[in-house]
Amino acid sequence: MALTQADILRALELVKLPASGQSLSASGRVADILIDGGKVIFAIGIDPTEAATMEPVRKAAESAVSGLPGVSQVLVGLTADKAPSSAAAQARSQAQRPAPGGPTPKAAGVPGVKQIIAVASGKGGVGKSTTTANLSVALATLGLKVGVLDADIYGPSVPKIFGITGKPRLVSGRTLAPMEAYGLKIMSIGFLIDEETPMIWRGPMVISAITQMLREVAWGELDVLVVDMPPGTGDAQLTMAQQTPLAGAVIVSTPQDLALLDARRGVAMFKKVEVPILGIVENMSYFICPECGTRSDIFAHGGARHEAERLGVPFLGEVPLAMPIRETSDSGRPIVASDPDSAHAKAYLAIARQVMASMAGGAARAAPRIVIE
Repeated sequence: MALTQADILRALELVKLPASGQSLSASGRVADILIDGGKVIFAIGIDPTEAATMEPVRKAAESAVSGLPGVSQVLVGLTADKAPSSAAAQARSQAQRPAPGGPTPKAAGVPGVKQIIAVASGKGGVGKSTTTANLSVALATLGLKVGVLDADIYGPSVPKIFGITGKPRLVSGRTLAPMEAYGLKIMSIGFLIDEETPMIWRGPMVISAITQMLREVAWGELDVLVVDMPPGTGDAQLTMAQQTPLAGAVIVSTPQDLALLDARRGVAMFKKVEVPILGIVENMSYFICPECGTRSDIFAHGGARHEAERLGVPFLGEVPLAMPIRETSDSGRPIVASDPDSAHAKAYLAIARQVMASMAGGAARAAPRIVIE
């Protein structure tokens, strides 16, 4: 008999809230229940001031659902998407904020991971995930120990690009072992759900999933963790910027004006939260006809270089619109790994060398204090 949401809620009737003694099911706090075979994912809504007291409830909920027949894995997140509910809570929250001009609180690092960089874009469809994959393989080719985190919850494509199937195994408790390919350690929500399952999640659940994939994975010792960010400048990007000591961000854009407008917003967002811009990549920069050798600037050319100069950030290089890049990505064989001597692979390697140089030149920063004016 298939597992249902009613089964989950019945199991959660045994979990009691510490203050009221009310069951978790009756409290109305359980949301976003997702069942994928034996995998169960859901969120528990909390007030921001309740994080510490509700952690035992989260663990109890996880244990209760884990005991249901047919359940193989449970992922439970605490989501604080409401303002403090009382004046006292607001006062406590205010007291925890750093004083103006005081030291910025440090973001907690990931054990064993020396540096974390984000690969981002202002909009989808510019080849960000393909760039992430080939940049990661290139960094490994240059001698680094590299991990890849696919933070694009709504459109995870990293499993496809690396040709990985199957599910990650539990190491202990809630900690997952990353999948591996081409010498990289890799984690994606795509490993935990069926590829045709739509991710109809609100922002808090997305943030919870990203945080858990970042911090509840046995990454081991890594020189760099490359994060494939979702497109845009929303919750996921801000969460990574505030809760993770990012060494910098790589912005991917195509050369035409419409894409550059969005790339400009991405650069501005990362600067706003004090994340260094490692540089801009111009993807799909030009096309060489394989039959006649004629070059065509399908999406214009040079726009990303000019934008980088205008914004005062590094320009990392051009990657052409080329069938071998598309074909190797679709077949799960990133071109830097499958054809390392090709001109396309060498373009990614050149970008990787610049990124390495930039990372070597600066330490990971503390999380910023964001002030709304």
